[in-house]
Amino acid sequence: MEAISAFVGEINGLVWGPPMLVMILGVGLFLSIGLKLMPILKLGAGFRLMWSGRARGDASEGEIPPFQALMTALSATVGTGNIAGVATAVFLGGPGALFWMWLTALVGMATKYSEAVLAVRFREVDERGAHVGGPMYYIRNGLGSKWAWLGILFAVFASVAAFGIGNTVQANSVADVLETNFGLPHWLTGLILMVLVGLVLIGGIRRIGQVASALVPFMAVSYVFVGLVVLAINAHDIPDAFGMVFTHAFSPIAAQGGFAGAAVWAAIRFGVARGIFSNEAGLGSAPIAHAAAQTNNPVKQGMVAMLGTFIDTIIVCSITGLVIITSGAWTSGETGAALTSLAFEQGLPGFGNYLVAIALAIFAFTTIIGWSFYGERCIEFLFGVKAIVPYRVLWILAIPVGATVNLGFIWLVADTLNAMMALPNLIALLLLSPVVFRLTRDYFDKEKTLGVK
Repeated sequence: MEAISAFVGEINGLVWGPPMLVMILGVGLFLSIGLKLMPILKLGAGFRLMWSGRARGDASEGEIPPFQALMTALSATVGTGNIAGVATAVFLGGPGALFWMWLTALVGMATKYSEAVLAVRFREVDERGAHVGGPMYYIRNGLGSKWAWLGILFAVFASVAAFGIGNTVQANSVADVLETNFGLPHWLTGLILMVLVGLVLIGGIRRIGQVASALVPFMAVSYVFVGLVVLAINAHDIPDAFGMVFTHAFSPIAAQGGFAGAAVWAAIRFGVARGIFSNEAGLGSAPIAHAAAQTNNPVKQGMVAMLGTFIDTIIVCSITGLVIITSGAWTSGETGAALTSLAFEQGLPGFGNYLVAIALAIFAFTTIIGWSFYGERCIEFLFGVKAIVPYRVLWILAIPVGATVNLGFIWLVADTLNAMMALPNLIALLLLSPVVFRLTRDYFDKEKTLGVK
């Protein structure tokens, strides 16, 4: 096991090295400039579109309303990365890691927008009559047959990576935090999760969309509210917290308490890596959900999709990071979900840690059902619809296994596979960027002509 961990660790250091971080931020920055910062400038319009009747389904094409598509994507992104991932980033990279998470999200909005635009533009209808799309389809249909191998590569990496980022990591984190706070054995948590996920997956994407649209808004608003209460209690420490975030994004931080100290490179590496793990901008996962939306307009769905990155990182991850820093818990020596639990417990003694445990359990549950859909679409691309049921069975069986194995190794594997599935998608986004820019320009030119703001 140690030899395997060491081998995966070497690959992780390679795929998350400077070239990958430059590529993720670079592609996001390139798309942001090409779109003339539209995702940031039109953020308000995106929220209005999300809540309008237009975002709830205005076309016969597609399986679920655009709002449910966003909630399905958010169900997969708002997970342990928002609780355990942020804490790990701060523990390994210091407070400055939060700044790099923010930067990743701001440029990631353009990335997520572009992914969804291409997903709707190049989606297909499979033999069951379902709309399917994502990087593997926009690579094949947008770039042509000579690039088909790149789409296959993405589907292979994503279908395997799903078992890490979207399944075993989530199950393991839930089992860990429920045992710590409620004394629930790991195996029992795994069994309960397996049954609940199985019941949802029987209904396919429509059931997933319904569950996600019910659970995601509730859990996100509840978690943010409790976080704001803790920040109100720690209000006098907020200015210092922001000071540390911006200072140590560009300068090393010395060891203090249980914190070992961190160089600037650590803040950048873990801030970007955990930011991507959390909001998934650039991974190519979210557009698989947005391709199922009931819409005829790629740009509209892109504007709804970009909200996912903003909500996930700028709002939810920021709450977690600031609570950890203002509480002083980041120097305790704890990491992962235990660090976030400690930070909330200090602000709300007696029940703060239980709130985190419950939030993480719900977050992880929705992530598992969201990522099951991503994995299914990838395996369908590779082997056809006949492979969906066997994949679904494997998915459900992997949950209790994930709940009982070593957390450190799972995080390492998930981190590594994230980078490997991101590479084909980032290449495709660069090559297909002219399509995104043209569709966006045509859409807003038409709105301007019609006098629509």
